[in-house]
Amino acid sequence: MKVIDHIKQAKDTLVSFEILPPLKGKTISSIYDHLDPLMAFKPSFINVTYHRSETMFKKKADGTFEKVEVRKRPGTVGICAAIMNHYQVDAVPHLICGGFAKRETEDALIDLHFLGVDNVLVLRGDAAKNEASFEPEPDGHQYAIDLLKQVANLNHGIYIEEDIKNGGKTNFCIGVAGYPEKHFEAPNLDTDRMYLKAKVDAGAEYITTQMFFDNQKYFDFVKTCRDQGINVPIIPGLKPITNKKQLSMLPKVFHVDLPTDLSDAILKCKNDAEVEQVGTEWLLQQSRELKKAGVPVLHYYTLGKPKVIENVVRQIF
Repeated sequence: MKVIDHIKQAKDTLVSFEILPPLKGKTISSIYDHLDPLMAFKPSFINVTYHRSETMFKKKADGTFEKVEVRKRPGTVGICAAIMNHYQVDAVPHLICGGFAKRETEDALIDLHFLGVDNVLVLRGDAAKNEASFEPEPDGHQYAIDLLKQVANLNHGIYIEEDIKNGGKTNFCIGVAGYPEKHFEAPNLDTDRMYLKAKVDAGAEYITTQMFFDNQKYFDFVKTCRDQGINVPIIPGLKPITNKKQLSMLPKVFHVDLPTDLSDAILKCKNDAEVEQVGTEWLLQQSRELKKAGVPVLHYYTLGKPKVIENVVRQIF
């Protein structure tokens, strides 16, 4: 079932979760152990992130170095299929530009379609660790909107090979990312919203936001989107703070601000257990306010902290 259909049929705010693929060498049981406690809340869908391969230089016997591609986490296709089969819940794979040529993207979409996956979240993705800025593959996409258009084309039976006539049509519901505090590469908020509207006009059916810790920023984001004619559902993305390192890490990596009240409370904590308690209470209050405001879905970035999310969601749903 498509994300957009879940939202249209809902009578109240839904809940969804996002997980990381396990590190290479771990089994699918690590995913099940992570999700089992959360499935009691009947999530409408589970997002599965994707981490691109990393380039490393391996020393050879003759003293020279060989450039190799290393993927530290499995891809999303098999994980999504496993989740859907095991839990009978819809899975939403993240589809990124980085590390993929257009033909590889098409093959992944075909595999997902054959497996019955009918949702994708389209993202540009981060720059590779050894790159100062994002660089696409030689025959890959530079921007998320180009990747989105490829998915939309396949939904209309348009393949890369022009000699494929009357090709089978896929049926993906396409989601995109939104940034209440502006994408860090956008010159200003207006330009950022302009790019977002272009994605919606190109076929995006819903938006999931980057994490935020001040609900007013989400409400302001929704208002400016509506003012610019962006009328698709906007799903708030939520994450708990669980340790002091995140005070500097989250602004640096995700380019988000932390409210003064929250940072002050965390700085007073003596250890990470106290930080987790503060972060849990903050997330709980965020969730209550957003649900009261009638948001379509509360989407939680679990990212290794399912117990915190479980404690919060239990008090909301």
